[in-house]
Amino acid sequence: MVFGRRELVMSVVVLAVPVASYFLVFKPQNARIEAAKTEVSHKMSLLAQLEAEAERTEDLMAENAEIASRIETIEARLPSDKEVDEVIRQVSNLCVQAGLAQPALASEDPVRAATYMEQPLTLKTTGDFRGYYEFLLMLEQLPRVTRISDLEVKAPRNAREGDDGIVDIEFTLSIYFQAEGDAA
Repeated sequence: MVFGRRELVMSVVVLAVPVASYFLVFKPQNARIEAAKTEVSHKMSLLAQLEAEAERTEDLMAENAEIASRIETIEARLPSDKEVDEVIRQVSNLCVQAGLAQPALASEDPVRAATYMEQPLTLKTTGDFRGYYEFLLMLEQLPRVTRISDLEVKAPRNAREGDDGIVDIEFTLSIYFQAEGDAA
């Protein structure tokens, strides 16, 4: 076999085709495959984050529904401004039931508290400390939202020897209510 120019050119072409294929076809294709793998990996991590957020969103929606239910329960305990007088009568009756003297009530101007109104009442009464404790327990059982502040319990000025346990009581009772226009 004679190895001439034609054979030499043919062998260079035969060797050049795979080398050229590597640089012109396979190397760019491998680079695109690696870029696609990187992109898929990035999108998978984003998908995992999105799934975690979606689970958290469902939990938050359930918590929001629970909070809304609690708010409705508390709002149901708020009387309208027309019913505040009835609550005041109930508080006065509770004082008498507990064995305390009929309270002296001094009403102050209603105060806006968030989206509700607060009606502060100053109550003054006298009675046995156990009766006062019983009054507080009954007041706590009322189905309305109330708050006691500025509490003063002291021995009466004109206390006699046999008046053990008798105290003068003064406190501010706040009754929360919805103003007529705020009920919505």
